[in-house]
Amino acid sequence: MKTTFSRTFFPAAIVLLAALLLVGFSLRALVLDFLTDRSVEGLKNDAEAISSLASAYYTEGSLSGRDFLVNLSLASQVSGADAVIFSKSGELVLCSDAPLGCRHQGLIMNESYVQQVLSAGMAINTGTFPGLYEEARYIVSVPISDAFTGSSIGFVMVSSTMESSEIIIQRITDIYLMVSLLTVLAAGIIMTVYARKQSAPLREMADAAIAFGHGDLTARVKADDAYTQEIEELAIAFNNMATSLQKSEYQRREFVANVSHELKTPMTTIGGYIDGMLDGTIPESRQKHYMQIVSDETKRLSRLVRSMLDISRLQDQGGIPDEKKTRFDLEECAGQALIQFEQKITDKALQVDVSLPEHPVFTFANQDYIMQVIYNLLDNAVKFSPHGGTLGFSIQEGGSKAYISISNEGQTIPPEELPLVFDRFHKLDKSRAQNRDGWGLGLYIVKTIICSHGEDISVSSKNGKTEFTFTLPLVI
Repeated sequence: MKTTFSRTFFPAAIVLLAALLLVGFSLRALVLDFLTDRSVEGLKNDAEAISSLASAYYTEGSLSGRDFLVNLSLASQVSGADAVIFSKSGELVLCSDAPLGCRHQGLIMNESYVQQVLSAGMAINTGTFPGLYEEARYIVSVPISDAFTGSSIGFVMVSSTMESSEIIIQRITDIYLMVSLLTVLAAGIIMTVYARKQSAPLREMADAAIAFGHGDLTARVKADDAYTQEIEELAIAFNNMATSLQKSEYQRREFVANVSHELKTPMTTIGGYIDGMLDGTIPESRQKHYMQIVSDETKRLSRLVRSMLDISRLQDQGGIPDEKKTRFDLEECAGQALIQFEQKITDKALQVDVSLPEHPVFTFANQDYIMQVIYNLLDNAVKFSPHGGTLGFSIQEGGSKAYISISNEGQTIPPEELPLVFDRFHKLDKSRAQNRDGWGLGLYIVKTIICSHGEDISVSSKNGKTEFTFTLPLVI
């Protein structure tokens, strides 16, 4: 499997090498052109000087006078270039390195080259010259003119070896290659260190993810300011995700524990009574009484399962779609809910304080769910109201919202308990000995329904009065 470093380093190394090679070839070409231009320029000056010298010493149709030979040899030694004199017909007449006769004497130059020199006034070549020079050279040829008539009497070929230029080019190439290799090596080391430093937080995140996957819910990564912005944001996002998953896992474990606890008591009761009736421990005259208890416990279990299914369905929906909502009157809905509690209210001699607008209050929501919210809140209010206490129900309008409040007199909820009243299976009585009809799911269902509508619910408890208030949208 390719690592991030290998995926980054090798393309970067290829690009770097390609850039170095391009720069190297460009530098080599520039240096070679410079050396060629400088050498050719010097040879042009030498060729023109020797041509002028030859014209001055040209007598009686001869370019081999003694004085000219001496000066030609001297000029060649001073300039460091070889000079060869050709006649107009292209025959080699004289070599500067062997004025008294060289092995090339009598060599006939190609006619086309002779015409090129004489007609163009100059010829510049690089490379070998078969029959004359076998090694690579810079060669410049210029015509020799009669000083009196101006007619061409021959031409002079001045040349110098390319060896010095090649040596310079080779040295530059060697130095450049060495510097390039050191550059690539240094870049490789720097990139390795940098890549390891940059990938360290990624490896830490991978280790944390592996630890988290193996059950270590406390695994987190360090969000260091020394990290790049993207890595730091990734670390923060990872930690937030881990915290959320940890919370969800704790809630799941708490949910399972609470459900197990709540199921244990009724299941034990049902099992005990059934066994007592089967083995004769409970006399036949008392079996109807205990069968009624078993029936009540079974209904409680059924309500628990139904409540958990309602919660699961609402959470899976992620919100109630508009097609499942209708326009209805909140006052009519409240009246129906209060009628259902008429007997309980009468039994506890409760005073009902209702405050409703004198006109209908319409909202757009799921009527069945809102009815369940009001029912659950009223059930709680009636249950926790003392005998002869006051039960409050009000609807107020504010802006685009309707505020529905249900209150009761009774024991004040401690401030530290208020944030927990909407949690699953939460009861103020930790022993769960009181209020056996409840599972601690009513208020959790209420909050789930209200949040599914995109609305809010709050609770306050002061001076013996507890009040729940939730919002719904107002419509015409």
